[in-house]
Amino acid sequence: MTLDSVLVANRGEIAARVLRACRELGIRGIAVHVAGDTPHVPWADAAVEVPSYLDGAAIVEAAREAGAAAVHPGYGFLSENAPFARAVTEAGLVFVGPDADVIELMGRKDRAREVAERAGVPVMPRYDPGAVPADAYPVLVKAAAGGGGKGMHVVRDPKDLGHALTTAAREARAAFDDDTLLVERYVEGGRHVEVQVFGDRQGHVVHLLDRDCSVQRRHQKVVEEAPAPGLDPEVRDRIRSAAVALCREVGYVNAGTVEYLVHGDEAYFLEMNTRLQVEHPVTEEVTGTDLVHWQLAVAAGEPLLLGQDEITEHGHAIEVRVYAEDPYAGFLPQAGRIREVWWPGARVESVIEDFDAADVSAAFDPMIAKIVTTGDDRDEAVDAMVEALDMTAVFGIRSNVGFLRRVVDSARFRAAEMDTGWLDTAPEELLSLPVVPEDAAACAARLLWPRPADGWRLAGPAAPLLLPVVDEEGERHEITSWSDHVLPATTDGARAWVAVRGETHVFERPDGTRRPRAVHAGDAEVTAPMPGTVIAVEVEQGDRVEAGQRLGAVEAMKMELALTAAHAGVVTEVAATVGRQVRMGDLLFHVEARED
Repeated sequence: MTLDSVLVANRGEIAARVLRACRELGIRGIAVHVAGDTPHVPWADAAVEVPSYLDGAAIVEAAREAGAAAVHPGYGFLSENAPFARAVTEAGLVFVGPDADVIELMGRKDRAREVAERAGVPVMPRYDPGAVPADAYPVLVKAAAGGGGKGMHVVRDPKDLGHALTTAAREARAAFDDDTLLVERYVEGGRHVEVQVFGDRQGHVVHLLDRDCSVQRRHQKVVEEAPAPGLDPEVRDRIRSAAVALCREVGYVNAGTVEYLVHGDEAYFLEMNTRLQVEHPVTEEVTGTDLVHWQLAVAAGEPLLLGQDEITEHGHAIEVRVYAEDPYAGFLPQAGRIREVWWPGARVESVIEDFDAADVSAAFDPMIAKIVTTGDDRDEAVDAMVEALDMTAVFGIRSNVGFLRRVVDSARFRAAEMDTGWLDTAPEELLSLPVVPEDAAACAARLLWPRPADGWRLAGPAAPLLLPVVDEEGERHEITSWSDHVLPATTDGARAWVAVRGETHVFERPDGTRRPRAVHAGDAEVTAPMPGTVIAVEVEQGDRVEAGQRLGAVEAMKMELALTAAHAGVVTEVAATVGRQVRMGDLLFHVEARED
């Protein structure tokens, strides 16, 4: 079979990645897009507008009308949706992924557990949600359907189980239309290690080494690397061979990932992702393969491009995910206009080109890019990533670039002593608001002030230069020399954005018209942190609340954002109602501070 045309049922960087691979292979690439979301379209030979990336029927019809021979789902959206995969094949098209029955079987964590047990893969102890033994804690509540960390909550105290079950069920129902939950043993200090697997129609199955994805925040991966560092050789062999056995058990075809929780010499099956992973580039870098090329070849009926003995390991690779979010405000997702980006000389996966502008929508995941570095060993790869992040800048909107640099340059990461709970209890040095460096202010002064004379005077000593700039917090910086030091920076004439060690600092001249940002701690008003939908209201007018108590929640950018009281007091106003669409800054609750 020859695949002469492929429709990519996705958006953003993964759509561009697959479309680029199609172009490299001489395959006609067809993009789908919703109205106003076209950054990935330039990589396509044709494009079709659809109502939604989740409208499977519309996407299948678009593929038929565009003359596609196959559909590649990317990741997220419909990539692990069995009915969609089935609809693609029933329309006479090739689905670039496993069979629908396998997606259905392995896409549910409860059924996947049963398959793993049959294949001899160790699994975590499981408990009835209504009868968790007192000595079982901590436990992990997680959605049986879907993935991506949605519907997952660690419970350490029995009194918190009910709330976790209610919240997880709501999240799972919203994300996957299925609120079935699992409750399993949770291992403190465990590592998230996964094995890349691949199968073909001829019955061959191989693994392409392993990856470590332990650097997570609230079950969302932040940094990934290959191979997993510091694994016991026996554990490494065991998880790789178990992953292959699991695939053979279900007749797995195309790309997949088997995920484990590893603690010392213990390794337990977590789940299987029946699709390409976000972090696949690190595997490509250390194996010298192109996994999208492999996917398309296998979908065309060809055997695997390499046998197990031909897959070798070369060096080390690290990937970081660049997000539009504010790490110093609870990782709040950001939406708005990116004025300009600066990318390093490393591998970058993004639909935003170097020095371009772009819009970040609140309607989609806030990931902007993935940056990948390599080295002959892990130390070289880490050093390369620190250097890459030093040369990366996202201007005009807040991002996590500086936070990523702190993470990969930390002593704990350099020593490969990460676990899945590390960032959720991150040390102060990772999350403290960065101090504005003087070299950033000096660079801003160069951009905001015309080049001055040297201050020479005929009848006296040279007059001192004074080039004042004001940072976002309203602090004035008196610059006394015009700096030629080059840093990633840009200006609109009134403001200057300067990046130092990944952190972006914004300045203006003292007579600028833009007011510096003010931060008010302990305000009585609880407002919407960004545009979204109210999904929970948990207090009523007149209720007494404690500092930090949850009042409700807003869903934005596929995330649930808790709304909490800044101080103890009484709820004097509840303006939030479930289902209400809110704008950033809309008043939702008012809590009058009271000590009695």
